[in-house]
Amino acid sequence: QVQLVESGGGLVQPGGSLRLSCAASGFTFSNYAMRWYRQAPGKERELVAFISSNGGSRSYAESMKGRFTISRDNAKNTVYLQMNSLKPEGAAVYYCNRIPQIAGNYWGQGAQVTVSS
Repeated sequence: QVQLVESGGGLVQPGGSLRLSCAASGFTFSNYAMRWYRQAPGKERELVAFISSNGGSRSYAESMKGRFTISRDNAKNTVYLQMNSLKPEGAAVYYCNRIPQIAGNYWGQGAQVTVSS
């Protein structure tokens, strides 16, 4: 059974940091590129970051460049998102997914990030 479990969300002050994790199971993790997405209330889900299957290639949405870092540990079947200098507009539910996306429009439960003083 394919499963993605996001964790590490929480409440952080503007300018603070959080590290999200996404534990994958049910497929050969090291064969798949991964992405992080986020969805704020009332908005569509948007792409945050991408990492290739071996971690050698990474890319970010323009507004996250220089502040967010995506990484992965294929031995642990886990992808991470280090978020620094968080802004209030970064408050959202953060999700990971593989490429190609898991069939059946599957998404994990997400990790809630709240940015507030």
